[in-house]
Amino acid sequence: MPVTVVRFHLVAPDASPAELSGRYRAALEMAAYADDHGITTVQTEEHHGVADNWLPSPFVFAGAVFGATRRIAVTVSAMIGPLYDPLRLAEETAVLDLLSGGRLVIVAGIGYRPEEYDRFGVDFARRGALQDELLETLLKAWTGEEFLHRGRTVRVTPRPYTDPHPPLLVGGSSRAAARRAARLGLPFCPGAHLPELETYYKERLTEYGTEGWTRMPAPRAPLLHVAEDPDRAWALHGRHFLHEARAYASWQPAGTRSAVRSAATTVEELRAEGVYRILTPEECAGLGHDTYVLHPLAGGMPVDEGWRSLRLFAEQVLPRQAD
Repeated sequence: MPVTVVRFHLVAPDASPAELSGRYRAALEMAAYADDHGITTVQTEEHHGVADNWLPSPFVFAGAVFGATRRIAVTVSAMIGPLYDPLRLAEETAVLDLLSGGRLVIVAGIGYRPEEYDRFGVDFARRGALQDELLETLLKAWTGEEFLHRGRTVRVTPRPYTDPHPPLLVGGSSRAAARRAARLGLPFCPGAHLPELETYYKERLTEYGTEGWTRMPAPRAPLLHVAEDPDRAWALHGRHFLHEARAYASWQPAGTRSAVRSAATTVEELRAEGVYRILTPEECAGLGHDTYVLHPLAGGMPVDEGWRSLRLFAEQVLPRQAD
């Protein structure tokens, strides 16, 4: 069976608080439905101060998903590591891991929007050093033992459920990220299909005498929506995918390598590009991918349309994968 992922970032341009609340509740209901139908993972992420209400609190959302589900994992991919207090994050993630019985997965990135750093008074130029401190602190804190942190002896309790700690991957598409992961003996999660970076990571594992593995997107890893009439769905809802694609494009510096990077400026260009795909259940089942990432509420997608996509995927695509 392939890995199946339902992705949420809760974007809703111009939504009122009441509308946002309904959208958040719908996402939790979708997560519970996905859990009941054998989907393996909920994926979420963070961005801050975005006018379209992009989710800023992925760990709060993860906790709500854990409360609504029994088996499904939640991958925070990615958290922006340098924006967190290391000790506080160690505590909160330990509690989430205990609450969920070991279903939390963390991908730690450093982000690419200086304005997010400015919002929290964090020096963007120091993001690499801050990321190093964060990861090193988490690994020490999760042992439950005393350690030295910023000149003080500290201890973090409780310990996480997962031994020795929740899955912690280092995200990024740079050699610095690969080197950081190898030095700490952590898995590496490139933001795109970058075999040369995986090779560099493995070389650094040998250099540091550590062990690790890579979770890398396939060469083509589209964000999926399932509809019985894709032409109609593109006509009615393509603007929501385009909104998200244009947001990512406006944030990412030139040369950024990302599985969701798009150069499209129109719905027609976006459809031709293939980063986002709307498929019939038969087409989706026939992809033969190792990983399927469904994006039911992309870019402000109406909730009822998101439900149609999720149900088609769960009831008509997944059963074909088991054959």
